[in-house]
Amino acid sequence: MTPFEALLERFAAAVGAHDSAGFAALFTADGCYDDYFFGEHHGRDAISEMLDRFHVGGEAFCWQFLEPVGGADLAYASYCFSYRSREPESPGKLIVFEGMSRFRLRDGLIAHYAEAFDRGVAFSQLGYETARIRKLIDRYAGALRDGPLVQRHLAYRAQRVREERGA
Repeated sequence: MTPFEALLERFAAAVGAHDSAGFAALFTADGCYDDYFFGEHHGRDAISEMLDRFHVGGEAFCWQFLEPVGGADLAYASYCFSYRSREPESPGKLIVFEGMSRFRLRDGLIAHYAEAFDRGVAFSQLGYETARIRKLIDRYAGALRDGPLVQRHLAYRAQRVREERGA
């Protein structure tokens, strides 16, 4: 087992056990967990509190990482994630979705975690009304479009268009 695979096992076990302190300890002191539902959380205290929020809306979490790849500083893994909902619209319902995780590592700890998954699939399983799903997805889409990654991409795109036109 590689060190990254061992880290993934500890990560998944801490989430499943609601071991917020143990989970946060997997991160550097200034680490960041960028959660696709709850946003960015910086530092171990905030990361620990975020995991506590997981367990308000759900229980019996199971995180299975698949196909881990990477090096000492950057690694990726796909995943399948499931839990039992505690949401009023779907109490006890098993929610399942797949996604991708990116880990920026420093000294064997997570300096930055980010993920991508289809939020609409999760919201639908949670039993949210269509109008609520639309409102949530619109908010996430706006944040993406206004965010620094997309802004850099749009500048890159504009430059490519100018180059292709010979400007």
